[in-house]
Amino acid sequence: MEKTPDLSSQLAEAQAAYTQGTFETAARLYEEIAKGYEAMGDVLKAAEMRNNASVAWLQANRADEALRCVEGTVEIFAHAGDEHRQALALGNWAAVLEALGQLEEALTVYREAAERLMAVGDNENYAVVKRRISALHVKMGNQIAAVISMDDALEHQPRLSAREKALKSLFGVLRRVMGIK
Repeated sequence: MEKTPDLSSQLAEAQAAYTQGTFETAARLYEEIAKGYEAMGDVLKAAEMRNNASVAWLQANRADEALRCVEGTVEIFAHAGDEHRQALALGNWAAVLEALGQLEEALTVYREAAERLMAVGDNENYAVVKRRISALHVKMGNQIAAVISMDDALEHQPRLSAREKALKSLFGVLRRVMGIK
């Protein structure tokens, strides 16, 4: 389905608000756009906009609103067979769970998101999710798992900075010392 000019201009406005750091405005706009797509019968675009709203709400430190937006989107994408957007929605859901302090559940959902991102060949988002898993392991006091996850993230990240290359080299040494493959 074609976007109406109204939704296109609202989308540009939402993206601009997000870029400018006015996250609540962006979130509200994404939710309005989602309603527009729902009215047009385009449930996939509506779910995508709800995921965008969820990310914006998280940036605004409003995890409760983020959860409301992301709920059900994983299932919508799964039902449509859209594995990539399903994986992204899982990552968004995990981020909300983490923000709500549900760390064990967040870790489980992040792992599922990572598996699905790897399966669809999205190395860039896979690396992002593995970094989140690593940070979560640090929060939970599991430094070895954090190192392993970060090493995996760096392994799949398309471009590495000089700092990241040095870190990756250090992780290689740590793996050899610890006997980890």
